[in-house]
Amino acid sequence: MQTIPINDLIAAGTIAHGALGFDSRDGGLAPRRLPDWTRAQLPQPMDVVVRMPSGVRLRFATESASVGISFLATNWAMPNRPRRPVVFNLETDDVLLRAESTVGNAIVIKPDAPGGFELVRGEADTLLFDDLPAEPKTCELWLPHNAFVELHALVVDDGTSVYAAPADTRCRWVHYGSSISHCMEADEPAGTWPAVAARLAGVSLRNLGFGGQCHLDQFVARTIRDLPDVDIVSVKTGINIVNMDSMRERVFAPALHGFLDTIREPKPDVPIVVISPIYCPSAETRPGPTIPDGEGKFVTIDGFEQFRNGCLSLVRIREIIADVVDKRRSAGDSALRYVDGLNLFNADDAHDLPDDLHPNSAGYRRMGERFAPVLEGIVAAGDDATRAAQRS
Repeated sequence: MQTIPINDLIAAGTIAHGALGFDSRDGGLAPRRLPDWTRAQLPQPMDVVVRMPSGVRLRFATESASVGISFLATNWAMPNRPRRPVVFNLETDDVLLRAESTVGNAIVIKPDAPGGFELVRGEADTLLFDDLPAEPKTCELWLPHNAFVELHALVVDDGTSVYAAPADTRCRWVHYGSSISHCMEADEPAGTWPAVAARLAGVSLRNLGFGGQCHLDQFVARTIRDLPDVDIVSVKTGINIVNMDSMRERVFAPALHGFLDTIREPKPDVPIVVISPIYCPSAETRPGPTIPDGEGKFVTIDGFEQFRNGCLSLVRIREIIADVVDKRRSAGDSALRYVDGLNLFNADDAHDLPDDLHPNSAGYRRMGERFAPVLEGIVAAGDDATRAAQRS
């Protein structure tokens, strides 16, 4: 086998998809999902999830029958519980393979000390995908969605090469959301619901789902605004605003309008889908904030009713989002549409909501399967419009 330093490949500018920046780490590179200019504006908890490469892939071509990745992973762990494996998926010729590692660094949470943790250092690892066709092929290596990952090298057979894959002609979809779009609970990176939807609909994903951090931040809107060659945008918002009680009714609708205005500045005709929150039993009719109880279920906090004027429940959030979309469409934005989050995951799916907030792997897959037709419809409409323009 031979190793090809990841720095050399990424420096060529053709391999990393879904990353907008990198941290240099001891001869390796750690991907980031927002550009460098946002660093000064990021709240510290958001920097943590920006460094988790949900949806990021290494896309390349090779004739090697074995493809591997050398890396150092860091993920979170609870005391006295097994550390979750770090999973990579390799996709080639519509075949999806899986490999997992159980070594690396662990950030062990201290439940009795809010914000406390202990870093337990571990070793780097190399994972191999074997028995691939020994002929030129395009590979997409999906990076772990729920860990920090420092990439060191690609590993291929002696006498073979790694080179730029053919141009990706799929529609480019950018999705913004919360932990329910980051999908840290999924069992593999290709099992997040945006990844499932993208693979079923045949589009190329950029996932800007950030666990706990979907608060309509303008630095995210400007990032989406400035991305070139975007074909579809989706914004799934509301749950974190209830979770943290970070906005009230007076602020939420104008903030959503402003977020959409920013994206629309250079992209007046790009289809934008606004998705409201999925089902969350404790917050459907009660405002947040929400916290985990002694059984690990997320519940809303009681009390302070005299200060709750304008606080938002999920029912009210959905009404406001639908109204914002309706008003903007009435004002001429025909490329904007609304999807009710309950169409993706509702009370009948609650058996796949173990903490009453985040779906499990089965729930995420179902969400992706339910959203894929939305993407397929947008792609088909775009193809029809292109054909009509060509005929005229």
